[in-house]
Amino acid sequence: MDVGEHKHNSSPQVGVVPNTDPALDVSHEHAHQHLHHSAFAEKGRTDEIVYSKGTTQEPQTVPDADPNDDYLRRRHHVAPEKGHHPGQEKDIEAGNVEDVEDKNSLSPRVTEDPQNHRFAKFYSQWKIVFHVFLGMLFTGWWIASLILHRHNKNWIIPFLLWLAIMLRLVFFYVPITIVTKPMHFVWNNTMARLVSFIPERMRIPGGALGTIAVIIVGSFASKESEDNTRANRAVSLFGLVVFLFLFWATSRNRSKIVWHTVIVGMLVQFIIALFVLRTKAGYDIFTFVATLARELLGFAEDGVVFLTDATVPKLGWFFTGVVPAIIFFVSFVQLLYYWGVLQWFIGKFAVFFFWSMRVSGAEAVVASASPFIGQGESAMLIKPFVAHLTQAELHQVMASGFATISGSVLVAYIGLGINPQAIISSCVMSIPASLAISKLRYPEEEETLTAGRVVIPDDDEHRAANSLHAFANGAWLGLKIGGMIVATLLCIIALLHLVDGLLTWWGRYINLDGEYDLTLELILGYVCYPIAFLLGVSRERKDLLLVGRLIGIKVIANEFVAFNSLQNDVAYATLSSRSRLIATYAVCGFGNIGSLGTQIGVLSQISPGRSGDVSRLAVSALITGVISTLSSASIAGLLVTDQAAFTSVPKNETMT
Repeated sequence: MDVGEHKHNSSPQVGVVPNTDPALDVSHEHAHQHLHHSAFAEKGRTDEIVYSKGTTQEPQTVPDADPNDDYLRRRHHVAPEKGHHPGQEKDIEAGNVEDVEDKNSLSPRVTEDPQNHRFAKFYSQWKIVFHVFLGMLFTGWWIASLILHRHNKNWIIPFLLWLAIMLRLVFFYVPITIVTKPMHFVWNNTMARLVSFIPERMRIPGGALGTIAVIIVGSFASKESEDNTRANRAVSLFGLVVFLFLFWATSRNRSKIVWHTVIVGMLVQFIIALFVLRTKAGYDIFTFVATLARELLGFAEDGVVFLTDATVPKLGWFFTGVVPAIIFFVSFVQLLYYWGVLQWFIGKFAVFFFWSMRVSGAEAVVASASPFIGQGESAMLIKPFVAHLTQAELHQVMASGFATISGSVLVAYIGLGINPQAIISSCVMSIPASLAISKLRYPEEEETLTAGRVVIPDDDEHRAANSLHAFANGAWLGLKIGGMIVATLLCIIALLHLVDGLLTWWGRYINLDGEYDLTLELILGYVCYPIAFLLGVSRERKDLLLVGRLIGIKVIANEFVAFNSLQNDVAYATLSSRSRLIATYAVCGFGNIGSLGTQIGVLSQISPGRSGDVSRLAVSALITGVISTLSSASIAGLLVTDQAAFTSVPKNETMT
């Protein structure tokens, strides 16, 4: 799209209010050239990404450069003008020698010192040598891995990694249209043509009926086992329908619900469940991703050991276990933005997920990343966009974090005896569920920056002098985010205990004390009794009450306390295999009161100007995330027939 021909960079969304965000004003936008692509590869290519500048009114992490800064002096600037940041327009991704012209600036266009782009110029001349070397290196690694470990290691992951790298290198020189055009041709002449025969008003009902048929056949075709009877599966399916109905009934604007998103989300959740639960390849792929995420965040422990000693990371404290990982990850994300990596991913996500689910790229990135890196870290992946998110997008970003746990805590739960496959499948299933249920509860009413096309607001990473500067700036931002999380959590948890203390004092006057102290946990346990029934929990013994209480523990305390009670508390030893399975899935998410502190802390530090919106949406997003997790429990109750295998850790189970 030639943005210069329009005053407003509109999205392909239908039925939404045009967004007055200045980032969508084309006078503020410019496109980056591509340092890595050849001229031939650029032919016929339409870049969905444009960049805007001067449109984010938020405090900046990177301060203005001093007038004595060598970079400014070589550009003949005495001092930066108010509202103008030196180097802000520098096209880092393209490695341009000249700045991108600022049409709104009164300062003359200047030429940057070529020394700053010596490597970029050298790389542009010899990039084919770099790319051939990388291709040969990874091809040799892949072949060697097949020869050396074809019998004792999984070959799928190395192959997929090699394939992704090779395709990326090839498309630096070959237009992507050689793949996309045939795909579009096949799609337009098969599925699109079939859909065109269906009257438009019948497409959504037809899609809903098709999804229901897939779920019913996939759920009831398998054989019965123990208490996983078809009658119990019917209860789980009924519960899933009830959850969806309640969110429709309480929707912010039922007339704006995009049913395409809801239907596709629930269908994808079910298909992912089949892929992960019933195929080894699906389990291996998602386990590999979760392990990589855990290991990436685990490198923060080395920094903690250096600052303290080797025993501190093993203490299990939030302050020494979680906060350092967040600080490190924030720095790493700033580096990826400086290199232009995350912009590329968000651009691809925006196109694919808008086409497939009618959601924005920012929402899709956070939802996809949350099961692997955590709720606080995943929001950092869209840091430049947070100030520009719509209300519905903010709601979805928080709901995604509440709906899952992250790869960084897998080891702790496996150490308690929770089956890894149950944890992995629950997290991955909650990705499409959170998208579908959030859009049911809070449908999109505004135009977004990353729906079908991407407008990336200017951000601090464009003002960094180099990679080291960007990484250091990220560390400072991470420190502020970590401090905000700690302070918010401290206050929220203290407030909860204050309420519990008042309830307990009041309950003693009506003989509610001892084993049954009147607390929020006890109240929520009884409130969740009907929820346990709707999930399909066995109706024998006290299973309904016990599972309801576990859900209450998870929401009031956290999922670790709930998992620990499930595995070690003798009161839960009598749970049937089916009840234990459903309970495992039901508590496998960060949807608890304490996590409100994490979400509010992260988003309020990323965009202080949106802290009011974040606080207003937080409770609704928490409920949405909790129900998204419960929907995965319902799906597990429908699909898992070998329930005993999913309620304990297999012998010699490892995450390698």
